[in-house]
Amino acid sequence: MLKRLFQVFIVALLPLLAGCDFVVMSPSGDIAAQQRDLIVVSTVLMLLIIIPVLFLIFYFAWHYRRTNTAATYDPEWHHSTRLEVVIWSAPLAIIIALGAVTWISTHKLDPYRPLDRLDADRPVPADAKPLTVEVVALDWKWLFFYPDLGIATVNELAAPVDVPINFKLTATSVMNSFYIPALAGQIYAMPGMETKLHAVINKEGEYKGFSANYSGLGFSNMYFKFHGMTQQGFDDWVARVKTQGTALNRDAYLRLEKPSEKEPVRYYASADKDLYKSILNLCAQPGKMCTDEMMHIDRMGGAGKESLENREKLEYDNRRVEKGEMTNSPTFPASGEPSRSPEEPNKTVNDNGGQPMQHDMNNMPGMQHGEPSAPAPDSGSSNPAPTQLNNNN
Repeated sequence: MLKRLFQVFIVALLPLLAGCDFVVMSPSGDIAAQQRDLIVVSTVLMLLIIIPVLFLIFYFAWHYRRTNTAATYDPEWHHSTRLEVVIWSAPLAIIIALGAVTWISTHKLDPYRPLDRLDADRPVPADAKPLTVEVVALDWKWLFFYPDLGIATVNELAAPVDVPINFKLTATSVMNSFYIPALAGQIYAMPGMETKLHAVINKEGEYKGFSANYSGLGFSNMYFKFHGMTQQGFDDWVARVKTQGTALNRDAYLRLEKPSEKEPVRYYASADKDLYKSILNLCAQPGKMCTDEMMHIDRMGGAGKESLENREKLEYDNRRVEKGEMTNSPTFPASGEPSRSPEEPNKTVNDNGGQPMQHDMNNMPGMQHGEPSAPAPDSGSSNPAPTQLNNNN
C-alpha cells in the first residue's frame, strides 16, 4: 500500500517539474562540472546523518508507542557511553570531511586561478592560447570585447570548444553578476573594479547567460546567448561579426551606455582598443579623470591645492542628476538635489533654548590651545574641501 502511494506521489510531481532546467546538475563546462560534483559530494555527506536521524525518529515513535508492551521501559536510564560515542563521532567525522572538501575546492575552483585542465582526462596543452574576453555589465545589457580579435558584441558571446577562456569583468553603474550555468559559477561585475573568471566549454551548443544580481528596472530581461563552437565555427562567427558589424568608438559607446531594455544582438567589426580600460577606470565620458591616473597622483603625494580643479573630473555617479533625471541618489549637498520630503531634517538642539548647538573647537579633545587645527570653511563657498592635501607643506 505504501509503495503504491509513493508511486502516485512521484507521478503527481512530474507535471510540476516539467518546467525545471537542470543545467546546473548537467553542465557542459569543466568548471561547472566540478562545482556540480562538489554539490553532490556535500549533499551525500550530509545525508549520511540526515537519513539515519529521520529513520530513527519514525522507528522510536513506532517502537516506543504506548500500546507496545514489549518495549523496555527504564525511567532511570540517563547515560550510555556507546551511544555518546556514536552520536558525537559520526557528525564530527562528517564535519572534518566537509571541511577538507571545502578547503580543497575553495582553492581549486578559485575563479582567479588559471585552468590546469580541460576536463578530468585532459590537462591544458602547454601551447594552448587562451581566449580573452572583456565583459562590461551595462544597464541593462552585456557588452563583450575580444581584444585579441579587435571585435565586440552586445548580448552574444561565443568561444571555441576546449579552449580556455579568460574573462575580465567590470560594470558601468551598479554591481551586477555574470552567470552562465552551463559554463561556470557566477562572478560579480562592479564599477571601477575588475574581477576575473577562468572557464572552458567542452560541448557544442547554445547556452543561456544572464545577470544573477538585481540591478534595476530592466534586470529581468538582461539575458545573452553563449555559443560553444568548433574552431572552424568560431572562425566563421568572427568573420560574420567583422562583415556585418559597425565600428565601436567612444561616441558609439556613449550612446550604447544609456539605459535600455531588451537590447538586440549587436556586432562591432572594430572596437577602440582603449575603450575597455576607460570604462574600467570610469573615464569613458569626455572630461573625466581616470581612476588609475588619480591613484598615481595619490601615490606621488597628492597634487596640492591644484587638486581642487580635479573635483568635477572625479564625479562619476551623478550623471543622471546632471541630466535632470529623478533618481534615488543622495540629496543636497551630496548631489545638489534638494530634498523631496515636505519635512525639514531634524537639527541637533541643546537643552536650554532649542537653538542649534555650537562647539568651541579649541575645547574639544585633541584641539587644545596652541595645537594646529583645520581652517574653517568659507561660508560663502558651496565647494567642499579639496579631496587631497599637500603633504609637503
